[in-house]
Amino acid sequence: MKVIGVTGGVGAGKSEVLAYLEKRRDCRVIMADRVAHRLEEPGEACYEPLTALLGKEILDAAGKIDKRKMAARIFGDGELLLKVNGIVHPAVKAYLTEQIEKERAAGQIAWLFIEAALLIEEGYAEMLDGLWYIHAEEEVRRQRLRETRGYTDEKIDAILQKQLSAQAFRKHCGVVIENNGTLESVYTQIDKELGEDQWQKR
Repeated sequence: MKVIGVTGGVGAGKSEVLAYLEKRRDCRVIMADRVAHRLEEPGEACYEPLTALLGKEILDAAGKIDKRKMAARIFGDGELLLKVNGIVHPAVKAYLTEQIEKERAAGQIAWLFIEAALLIEEGYAEMLDGLWYIHAEEEVRRQRLRETRGYTDEKIDAILQKQLSAQAFRKHCGVVIENNGTLESVYTQIDKELGEDQWQKR
């Protein structure tokens, strides 16, 4: 089994790549954001530490962490954000390490894909067999974010300023999937990387 990290900037089209992969046999896709949300549920690894750090005012009426309240509590406080990341990121990494070991032992899949925006920044490379960079030109990404998410240019500017450059992504990633055109072109690139004969539909 090979473990592949999938990364790229906002609006690059990672979701289309992951959706295509999930329709194929012999693979599993894990999204780090979803893992983080799960680990923030009551009784999970991050719930008590986050509540202790940020206070019970971040909880909703059911006692669950309210994402909007948590974001508002952290907003503008870089030191607090670092502390939150210091709770969540190690827990996510531990979960992913556990899942990799579990899948290797089971021997049921050929590929495990892990998607995370900060794969490079958070040092995930040590647990991966390879890194894929999903690339789209900046104007293409901007147009997608305007159309699909309703983002303003100001919001897009703020997000892009915080993300790695295309050059930095390319430096760390062994495979680049270009997503500036049609989905069929993206699928062809994926099939070429993985071997089309292995990727029959479920």
